[in-house]
Amino acid sequence: MQMDVTNQTDAEKLAKQVGHTLRKIRQERGLTLQQLVDVTDVSKLTLSKIERGEANPSLTVIWKIANGLQIPISFLLNDTSEIKVSRAHTGNKVISANKACTLEPMFDTSTFGSSEIHRAFLQPNSEYNPGAHQTGVIEYVTVMHGQLTLKIEDDYYHLSEYDSIKFHGDKEHTYINPSNEKTVLHFVMTYLNSY
Repeated sequence: MQMDVTNQTDAEKLAKQVGHTLRKIRQERGLTLQQLVDVTDVSKLTLSKIERGEANPSLTVIWKIANGLQIPISFLLNDTSEIKVSRAHTGNKVISANKACTLEPMFDTSTFGSSEIHRAFLQPNSEYNPGAHQTGVIEYVTVMHGQLTLKIEDDYYHLSEYDSIKFHGDKEHTYINPSNEKTVLHFVMTYLNSY
């Protein structure tokens, strides 16, 4: 599933922004495209299209790239304006391949140091498994509306509206919405490395 934006012009702009940022990071680190393939486990063709602004990667691909490069995903998705208002449902959105989860990056790490903030919408009776993130990621999740069951490795944690949880995001975890209504989540993610 591709990034979901309001119209084709926005999609093209976002694709170019992600591509430009990815190429810049790769070149700053002196990585070849093949070396980027090796660290991200994303195909050379896909990475090449992303860098040229010709493809809108899915949430899974964005996570693979961010994890491989050891960067927050907001590095790839957000602009770097000094003052920014993040309005619900109007910014960049990335949708999971199974369409269970929509992630809206709110602010990037250039504003907040080594952390990033997202809102997420988990469809009724659905699951989203982002896999384990890069080493050192800590997730702080608050349920803003609805119910959440969070599976972290073999343990389950049940959260209701306004409940929060903190955990190491580098462990395998799955977000589960056990209810018949959409769950709204607020994420703060911190990273071990400073970017």
